[in-house]
Amino acid sequence: MKQLWLFNQINSDLQRVERGLTKFVETDYPILQDSGIHLLAAGGKRLRPAFTLLAGKFYAYSTEKLIPVAMALELIHMATLVHDDVVDASVTRRGRPTVKANWGNIVSVETGDYLLAKALILISQIDHPEVAHILAEVSVEMCQGEIQQIKASFDVEQNLKQYYFRIKRKTALLISACCKLGALVSEAPRRQVWALGAYGHSLGMAFQIVDDVLDITAKPSEFGKPIGGDLRQGIMTLPMILALQSSQADASLRVLLAKADKTDDEVTETINLIKATGAIDQSMQIVDAYIAKAKKHLQDLPQVPARKALEDLAEFIAVRKF
Repeated sequence: MKQLWLFNQINSDLQRVERGLTKFVETDYPILQDSGIHLLAAGGKRLRPAFTLLAGKFYAYSTEKLIPVAMALELIHMATLVHDDVVDASVTRRGRPTVKANWGNIVSVETGDYLLAKALILISQIDHPEVAHILAEVSVEMCQGEIQQIKASFDVEQNLKQYYFRIKRKTALLISACCKLGALVSEAPRRQVWALGAYGHSLGMAFQIVDDVLDITAKPSEFGKPIGGDLRQGIMTLPMILALQSSQADASLRVLLAKADKTDDEVTETINLIKATGAIDQSMQIVDAYIAKAKKHLQDLPQVPARKALEDLAEFIAVRKF
């Protein structure tokens, strides 16, 4: 698991989450066991459990309440990744073969379903009436966002409103829920629950935009997967939309973005055309605006070490390379 310097105050509890996840995906069915453990071993930043734990640090911090919530949220996230890899035909993630690559589509789908079912078991054991309701609503919205993304593949007429609608559902709502639920089960006042949820929403929007930028600009060795994946799949991201709107856009850009089967040379050419419009810098300016908005929501919270960690985490999101 990649540790970030700003997780120091919750490292031991993140390790408990990691051990709990490993134990929780154990099963008597070897293929499910192997695919689940493989997915866990791929690691990841474990940002969602970290958000949950940090949000709980402001109030009545209880690992007995928070760790099951953090585990459930990570299981939901992991399930979406497995399903995404099937939809996107991805063979690597974080530099490792995906479940799809090792076991195929059928096992991948069943592994994702298994992780979701295990998350439901955890959620049913959480003694708070709003947790299940919030996670159910978020899960529905996430599915709607994914369907919208599939439906809009290679559609070069997409606008910014449609893009923001999609990434809100794809990424921001779950990160917002992590922050909100961490505060909720820690008995935070309603105003602070809202503030942490709003922080998570803004940060989630920034996180996805950075992800979309990295898909064009990153080094594959750092990013953990080949760049240009969105271009190949026809996913219209913020840099692409802004590039198309630019007066400096080359006439061939629209044709290339709309093309379903791009060669490697065409992907490289498309990336260069996007960069030439200044759309990458524009996208990062929007990231900075979301980061500032996220940090502003933290001003309503108590001055405790967790607040500084969340501020640092917001800064990290803007400069991350993976």
